Amino acid sequence: MPETQIKYDELVQNALRGVVRDLLRQVVDSGLPGAHHFYIAFRTRAPGVDIPEHLKQRYPDDMTIVVQHRFWGLEVHDDHFAIGLSFNHKPERLVIPFDAVVGFVDPSVQFALQFQDNDEMSADGDTSDLDMLEKGEPDTDPDTALDNPTTSPASEEGDNVVTLDAFRKKT
Repeated sequence: MPETQIKYDELVQNALRGVVRDLLRQVVDSGLPGAHHFYIAFRTRAPGVDIPEHLKQRYPDDMTIVVQHRFWGLEVHDDHFAIGLSFNHKPERLVIPFDAVVGFVDPSVQFALQFQDNDEMSADGDTSDLDMLEKGEPDTDPDTALDNPTTSPASEEGDNVVTLDAFRKKT
């Protein structure tokens, strides 16, 4: 198979991150409909991530936030979003670039997206296993759900999970 100069992986990653961006924009405009809620996993030390230092220390690599009942000030921009969440009953503001997002799950409809971060794509093309889709749904109370940042809803046979590995050249 001939080598390509087109970076299809990056194009698809960006398009799928656009799905997350569009969903968050809908939440800004209309709120969360019905039972929908989101788990968003991101790299805490990725460029542009702005979270309190105590969270970076507690979650030095990855963190999953819950967008459900108690959040405020959601702002969605082309390259990042900002959100207010409570951590141990203390309000905090987080700024998360879409390039830092490595997983998105809406357990109400068993929909999930898993992304590579840009460092992984440029380094060796492997995807990261964040356990984004391990069995069992975590406690969804925003004050306690963040105590286990890498646990997210189950992915079972037939779920809508999209990963780019299915499209990768096998070597």
